[in-house]
Amino acid sequence: MKYLLWAVLLLPLGVSAQQETPQPAYQADSATRTLFTDITTTESRVIAVGQHGTIVYSDDGEQWQQATSPIDTLLTAVFFIDNQQGWACGHDASILGTTDGGASWQLLQYRPDLDKPCLDIHFFDKQNGVAVGAYGMYFETKDGGQNWTKRFLDSLLYPEDRDYLNDLKVNDPEGYEIETSSILPHFNRIAETSKGLYIAGEMGLIAHSTSQGQSWQREQEIYHGSFFDIAEVEGEILVAGLRGNAFKRGESGQWQALRTQEQATMNSIVESNKGGVYIFGNSAVIYRLENMQQNQLKARQRADGKAVMDGAEFAGKLILATEAGIQTKELN
Repeated sequence: MKYLLWAVLLLPLGVSAQQETPQPAYQADSATRTLFTDITTTESRVIAVGQHGTIVYSDDGEQWQQATSPIDTLLTAVFFIDNQQGWACGHDASILGTTDGGASWQLLQYRPDLDKPCLDIHFFDKQNGVAVGAYGMYFETKDGGQNWTKRFLDSLLYPEDRDYLNDLKVNDPEGYEIETSSILPHFNRIAETSKGLYIAGEMGLIAHSTSQGQSWQREQEIYHGSFFDIAEVEGEILVAGLRGNAFKRGESGQWQALRTQEQATMNSIVESNKGGVYIFGNSAVIYRLENMQQNQLKARQRADGKAVMDGAEFAGKLILATEAGIQTKELN
């Protein structure tokens, strides 16, 4: 891929014209042939979201239908708590919800005034959830997404930034409000694990919460570049990001770098039903760690050269969300 796709996902920051009234997504004949940024599964369905508010779903991984979407801006993340109830989020800090398995969606939040995209969303149960995004955007809900409360996670500031903000808060309240809107790094991914909640983000950010997000602690930096995903696989924590940089942490509590010959940016981590993990990357690179005892990532590059943003195993297939659309391959 000739450009960093994550930059495209963040492109509207400060440069796009804001729509005061959201417009529904266009119903396309070839809805699966656009950029898709995220994909997830329930027990009976696979659902993907992407460009222009497009949402598609399939019950067999072969025949796809386009869902009714109330918004035509880029969607970046989708999450389901069960077979019927799910949420998606995207640009303009938009958040959508569904109660019919993803066939139709309702607009729960639309905040173009923030000029920030939501980049990930996670629910602990049907009522309590979190949405995160650019420049430290962090929203919480306690009513299934009907209402969202914005929080500023000052515990994730560098000490010098905290001192700077404390001074502004006293001497320049207006400046304080401006600075708090952009001083934190992008929160690219939020993940729930058996060890607590994690955020992975820009500038090497790894944050950890053992209180379901009520308090956060910034972990010691292990890499200066951005991380785009963090996940638990077979009891170990994996984090992945720019230029093929990935790390894992097991019982020892120490991060260990994973070796690879490729330098394609890693977009998402997906545990395989066969054991180990896939890491999907730019330039059509798919990394594979066959078991968590290994430290060497195998990598192969698909012929089309298109970025793979995410993937899911479903109905005996590996279904990919790529910059060129939905692509499917049979599992070996």
